[in-house]
Amino acid sequence: MTGRIVPPRFFDQPFQQIDRSVIVGDETEIAPFTMVGENVRLGNACRIGAFVLLHPGTRIGDRCRVDAHAEIGKEPMKATRSTLVVPPDLPPPILGNDILVGSGAVIYRGARIADRVMIADGATVREGVHVGAETIIGRGVLIEQACQIGQGCKLESGAYITAFSTIEEGCFIAPMVAFSNDRHLGRTKRRLREFQGPTLRKGARIGVNATILPGIEIGEDALVAAGAVVTHDVPPRTIVMGVPARIHGPVPEEAWLEHQSQGADE
Repeated sequence: MTGRIVPPRFFDQPFQQIDRSVIVGDETEIAPFTMVGENVRLGNACRIGAFVLLHPGTRIGDRCRVDAHAEIGKEPMKATRSTLVVPPDLPPPILGNDILVGSGAVIYRGARIADRVMIADGATVREGVHVGAETIIGRGVLIEQACQIGQGCKLESGAYITAFSTIEEGCFIAPMVAFSNDRHLGRTKRRLREFQGPTLRKGARIGVNATILPGIEIGEDALVAAGAVVTHDVPPRTIVMGVPARIHGPVPEEAWLEHQSQGADE
């Protein structure tokens, strides 16, 4: 980024509030009705839509597009009875280059988004979440706090990724999949020590509307069929289906992730 302090022309836009400490890259455009907090850094050739809110300290790389009504750098909230522990002094979010952020998407403080990620309309990325390069986060997806998402993943519309989950590279999560991290369903003090989301190993795939229970590990290249409820770990390169999910057979070798870049579909 070869930015400069925000040019005077931005202050002439109607109802725009841009702090004078903001640094804006060359050829970046900011639409009217946008609020940009102090010490925000915008890379070159970015497009910031109307009614966008960029909280103080937010960092956005080059050639990024942020659509109308998105919010980046939001502070977490905590209800009176919540057991959520909000880390003190969360750092501002950092977004890499060539990122797309859809209308109404929310990215919290402490998030780290690598290059060429798409975060679709209405999606939410909570504090402490790291998203790897070239991952797609679909419309309405919710990724709760402290999750790790690898590169090249696809999280389809409406998926719910509970806190403290890990998704390694190349995983596929179909629409309306739900993760869980509380074995005790909100009761007993033990649950406070045992929160743990699922872990998906490299290349794992989860079918539409499947449910993955707390602490479950889905092995490398494993496949969970649509509608399954997974109550036990799934071995690598194994298909499971049903309620509760049971082993159905092996994943065909041609469907392994390692073969997908070698023209396996040709």
